[in-house]
Amino acid sequence: MVYRVYVEKKPGFAPEAAGALADFRSFLGLKNLRNVRVLNRYDVEGIDPDLFEQAKRTIFSEPQLDIVTSDMETEGACAVFGVEALPGQFDQRADSAAQCIQLLSQQDRPLVSFARIYVLYGDLS
Repeated sequence: MVYRVYVEKKPGFAPEAAGALADFRSFLGLKNLRNVRVLNRYDVEGIDPDLFEQAKRTIFSEPQLDIVTSDMETEGACAVFGVEALPGQFDQRADSAAQCIQLLSQQDRPLVSFARIYVLYGDLS
């Protein structure tokens, strides 16, 4: 079974989202863009549900700084897109997460894939 989790920094702790908003406004000229959310999406295959629940709190997120969900909320968004490694391309974040899960479980290394999801709010016309 494949498990999916979305991790987003809490408001006030999201400099990457603020930087993306500033870049989109200045470099792309999207002056009517109001907000950008940046989520990290992890897909994990080859572990049991209890281990996945533990990994959500210890490997994929920092509980004090992050919001962890299994569903991505995009109501009111004008655009949503993701960026991930190409097939066969090395993904440092996914590999590190897989290694950490292997250390935590003392079992075989699971398959982990990672994508960064951008959720845009405002007017892109």
